[in-house]
Amino acid sequence: MNSKIAAAAAVLGALGLTACGNGSSHVVNGGICANFKTTNTANGAPASTAINDAATPVDQCVQRWAYSLAGGTDTADVVADAVVAACGSTISRWNQASLSQPTSGDGVSLTTGQPSNPLAEHATFARGRAILYVVEARAGQCAPPQVINGAPAGTSLL
Repeated sequence: MNSKIAAAAAVLGALGLTACGNGSSHVVNGGICANFKTTNTANGAPASTAINDAATPVDQCVQRWAYSLAGGTDTADVVADAVVAACGSTISRWNQASLSQPTSGDGVSLTTGQPSNPLAEHATFARGRAILYVVEARAGQCAPPQVINGAPAGTSLL
């Protein structure tokens, strides 16, 4: 009788171990979530530890919209497209600023090595960051930022 109990326990134990590896539940890593509560008082945007550059407003807009829209049921690439659309005015301002910079024409993408230009690189940057932040928010089950006037705090629809 003891051998039957031991065999049953071994089978149950093996089933329990196989359940861990079958993908039936995903691992959550809340440590990857952005902290939207840390803000500077100038515009409600997060205080950045990175060096502020021309891409910072785009990155902040994309991150806030990605976290806000990540809870939807659409695929991450569809959500990322919506995020980029929501940040269109911020991306346009970045593009406009880059047009005033002297340039020698088209260059080569530092990421792909393919012929490119600043506007194409801005679009690639925004899309890449959007998909990253959507996946990050979903993987960490991260809370979205506060919403003010229909937009995540620190962004605008204008």
